Amino acid sequence: MNTPIINKLNDIKNSDIVSFHVPGHKNGKIFDRLGYSDFKNNIVNIDTTEIPGTDNLHSPEEIIKESQEIASKLFKSDHTIFLVNGTTCGIQAAIMAVCSLKDKIIVNRDCHQSVINTCILGDIEPVYVNPDIDMKTGISLGVKLDDIKRLVEEDHSIKAVLITSPTYYGINTDIKLISDYLHKKNKIFIVDEAHGSHIGLNERLGVSAIEQGADISIQSTHKTLPCFTQASMLHIKSNIVDINRLKSFLRIIQSSSPSYMLMASIEMAVEIYRKHGKELMEELIDNIDETKNYIKNLKNISLYNYKHSDITKMYIITKDLNRSGYEIEDILREKYNIQVELSNPYGVLLICSIGNDKHDFEKLRQALGYIDNEIGDDDLIEVDYPNYIPEKALNPRGAFYSNKKSIPIKDAVGKICAEYIVPYPPGISLLSPGEIITKEIIDYVQNCKSIGMNVAGMEDKNLEFIKIID
Repeated sequence: MNTPIINKLNDIKNSDIVSFHVPGHKNGKIFDRLGYSDFKNNIVNIDTTEIPGTDNLHSPEEIIKESQEIASKLFKSDHTIFLVNGTTCGIQAAIMAVCSLKDKIIVNRDCHQSVINTCILGDIEPVYVNPDIDMKTGISLGVKLDDIKRLVEEDHSIKAVLITSPTYYGINTDIKLISDYLHKKNKIFIVDEAHGSHIGLNERLGVSAIEQGADISIQSTHKTLPCFTQASMLHIKSNIVDINRLKSFLRIIQSSSPSYMLMASIEMAVEIYRKHGKELMEELIDNIDETKNYIKNLKNISLYNYKHSDITKMYIITKDLNRSGYEIEDILREKYNIQVELSNPYGVLLICSIGNDKHDFEKLRQALGYIDNEIGDDDLIEVDYPNYIPEKALNPRGAFYSNKKSIPIKDAVGKICAEYIVPYPPGISLLSPGEIITKEIIDYVQNCKSIGMNVAGMEDKNLEFIKIID
C-alpha cells in the first residue's frame, strides 16, 4: 500500500518491540492481558460524533458527565474534565482561566513549552524560578519553596504559580508545602502533573498534587496509564478557581469534534486503574526492584537515585561505559529490540507502567548485562549547564509578534533571541524569545553541538544560525 505511516507503524507492531516509553498501555498488550481485547479490537467501530445518546464533551449532561464524575471520585477532585487535545490544552485553559491580560504567573524555568505558548496567546507575563540541577547528570531537581516565596514577596501582583511535578525524570516537588504557603497568600496553584497520573496506585509513588492542595492539576493519562496518546485529564479541587471560566477556555482551545475513541480510552484507563491498578502496580514495583538490584551489581552501568523521585522512571547512567546515552539507545533498539523513552549524553530514561510485564524486565536485564561489558574507546566530553536566567528585553508575546531574522550564532552576542534554545538534558530553556544572547550561552550551544546533545527549539538544526529580533 502507498501508506508510509501505516506501513511503518505496522512494521513496528510486528517487530514486537519491548516498550519502555509512552504511551502507558505498552503496545496495547495490557488490554489483552486483562480481558479487554474487544475494546482494543473494536475501537474503530465506536468512532462517532455527537449524535443522540453520545452526549457532548463541551456541555456534558449524560454519559460523559457520568464518566467524568467516576474519574473525579477516583482521583479525589471536585471536578474532573476529559481532554482530547492533550495536557497542552489543559495547561492553556488553566493559565488563561486564572490570569487576565498582563497578569504575572510564576513558572519553573524547565516548564513545558505549552506554558510559554500560553503566555503568548494570553499576553501573560511569566516570572521564572530556576530549579536546582544535578550537574553530574544534568537532571532538573525541581523548585524550592524559598525561591517561590522570594518572588511572591518581591511582587505582590503575582496572580498564580505553575510548577511541574513530577518532572520528566520523575523528580517530585513538595506540593503541600508550596500549596499551604500560596493559599495563605491567596495565590492560585496549578501543577503540570503530566507524568503523574499513576501516583495514587501505591504509597511508594507519593501523593497526587490534588491531594496535596493544588487547585488545578493536569495529567497526561496516556503517559503512565493504559490510555491512547493525546488523552488527558484536568482535575480541580478549589474554592478560588472559576470553573465556568476555565470551561469556556476549553471550548475555545479543544477540538469542536472531540474524539470518542480518546474519551473511551480515558474511561478504560480509569476502569483499569480502579479495578486492577493497585495489584498491577505492586507487580510493576517488584519487577523494578528486581531490576534495580541487578543493576547495582553491574560494573559500569548505574541507576540514578534521588530521594524524592517516582520509582517508575528509571534513568540508567552509562558514563562509566565511555558511551553516551545516544549510543546505548541505538544498541538497545538494534541489538535487543528494546525502545527507551529518551537518551542524552549521560544515559537513557525508561518509563515503566502497569502495561509492562515480567518478560519486559527480563529482556532488559539480559541486555544490560551484555552492554555492561561493551566499554567505549574514548572518555565522554562533559559540559556544565549555565544555570541562570538571562536578561529579558521583551515578553514572550512581544517577541513572538516582532520581525525576525536569522544570523550566524557567533555574531549574536547582545542581540535579542527570537526562538527557544532547550538543551536535553536538562530540558530547561537556556534562552527564550525576548531574552538577551550572551557569549556564555553561545559557547554552551557550541559545546552541546560538539558532543551531539539534542538542542530543541532552534530552526537551524546544525546550530550555526540563530533567529533574533530584527
